[in-house]
Amino acid sequence: MSEIIVGIDLGTTNSEIAIIENGKVTIIEDAGCKILPSFVGMGENDEVLVGEIAKNQYVLYPERTIKSIKRQMGEENKVEMAGQSYTPQEISAIILKHLKGIAETYLKQPVQKAVITVPAYFSDAQRQATREAGTIAGLEVVRMINEPTAAALSYEAEQKAHKRILVYDLGGGTFDVSVVSIEDDVVEVIASHGNNKLGGDDFDQKIIDHIVKHLKQHANIDIQNSRKGMARLNRVAEEAKRMLSDQPFVTIEEEYIEENKGTPVHLSLELSRDDYESMIADYIDETLEAIHIALNGANLTASDIDEILLVGGSTRTPLVSQRLKDEFRLQPHSEVDPDLCVAAGAAIQGAMIGGADVSASAVLIDITPYTYGSSAIGELEGEFYLYKYVPIIHKNSSLPLVKTEVFYTMRDNQEAVEVRIFQGEESDALNNIQIGEFLIEGLSKVAQGNPLLVKFELDLDGILHVSAIEKNTGLEKAIVIDNVISRCEKTEMLEAKDRLDKIFGEGGGVLQQESDTHHAIVQAEALVEKAERMLETASAEDREDMVNVIEMINDALTQEDLASLKEPMDQLSDILYYLES
Repeated sequence: MSEIIVGIDLGTTNSEIAIIENGKVTIIEDAGCKILPSFVGMGENDEVLVGEIAKNQYVLYPERTIKSIKRQMGEENKVEMAGQSYTPQEISAIILKHLKGIAETYLKQPVQKAVITVPAYFSDAQRQATREAGTIAGLEVVRMINEPTAAALSYEAEQKAHKRILVYDLGGGTFDVSVVSIEDDVVEVIASHGNNKLGGDDFDQKIIDHIVKHLKQHANIDIQNSRKGMARLNRVAEEAKRMLSDQPFVTIEEEYIEENKGTPVHLSLELSRDDYESMIADYIDETLEAIHIALNGANLTASDIDEILLVGGSTRTPLVSQRLKDEFRLQPHSEVDPDLCVAAGAAIQGAMIGGADVSASAVLIDITPYTYGSSAIGELEGEFYLYKYVPIIHKNSSLPLVKTEVFYTMRDNQEAVEVRIFQGEESDALNNIQIGEFLIEGLSKVAQGNPLLVKFELDLDGILHVSAIEKNTGLEKAIVIDNVISRCEKTEMLEAKDRLDKIFGEGGGVLQQESDTHHAIVQAEALVEKAERMLETASAEDREDMVNVIEMINDALTQEDLASLKEPMDQLSDILYYLES
């Protein structure tokens, strides 16, 4: 019997979990939905909220809710939620633990192993942080694969093609482009490029900035001073962006968005698709520049590409398809669901590792999107320089990979050498990103020119291991480059895991403790209770609206029709916000 290894797409905006059943991909639903919003919140009764329910809370209580945590993975900073500080790994772990619980409920058995996807352009620190999030969530991350690679694997399962495809992956917070060759059941990534700080969130921000400017000019208010107001703008901006994918104009309306000298300010603003596309044109230009860098890395031109595969929800923006069509004279493909294909590919990879019989049995060959190397004394631009960059592993090399380079001591009786590791393409090492360093001491007291072998090993997860060995004695020093600034120490990891278990309850997951259904009921009941406390102080008109919406919520609860809860809960949240403002 094959081992169950789930596939997880841990996204900036949305996340999904998938498995292979009877040789086919199943995206596991959560409360009837295949897509889980990547929101984490703490409810009024200190219960953890994940997904749609946390997203709903964000408008009412932004200080108790976290969104887009993926953009902060690998960074040192912590985030605040309900007065408590959390590392990005912990917030991501809450999402992962919830997904784990969803799968356990569906499978009716524990889930312990996962393949998790990451953006192709994720740095070593970001990959390490993702692995730590999995560990905190109680998952053994058996493999991390790049998101465009996972999408290509899913596409290969559908097409069985012999083609060169361009995978254009534009998600909520990151952008990747990969050139992939699919031939004879081999999925080989030839080249990648991207930007870890470019995605749909930036598109939303352009609309938000437009609305903020409008309110300043026409209502004489600066809504940026209101955290709740900005949370509401975030919601309407995202809705407007989605609507503009299907229609040329949208009217952005939000009643009582703010107050000016005691007078309510209502938002009503028409936005055209043309104006929106002008706002984001520079971002799309940046993605096209990345495409050409990837094509150059693969020694290909646009005419060598057979098909373009769109991945990520932000690719639904019509301007994306149009610009790609103009550039390549090809109509981009979207047969594989852009929101779900990454999780599907991760599930296929997990099943292959676990020994399951899957319809897609492709050999997967992934690459590194970065060049890694060290620094040495040498000549740069005709001058003697202390920090000349010596590339050891080159960008777009296939994984896994081991490369060794020899360096020599510069002085007689030199007893120590500092090894500095960089990521980048510049000849001057100091213009690249230093990702680690260590000192090898106790070298033999010999004449200059004592050889030191520096070995770089990049594993299948894209995590770098570096060692330095004195050739004549075997003296060795080694580290894993995982950015010691952001890395969780073992004790911190255990503390984070313990804290997460307490947040979820002793059982630790949806199967053992609370389901999302329970969370929805708890949140709805808490919202109704709060509204009932405010009925006496509300105006007659507001009171009537509140009573009607409360009845709708209570009816949905009585009938256990959780799908009907969202709209009245949103309405009631907005009313309460007006009353509290």
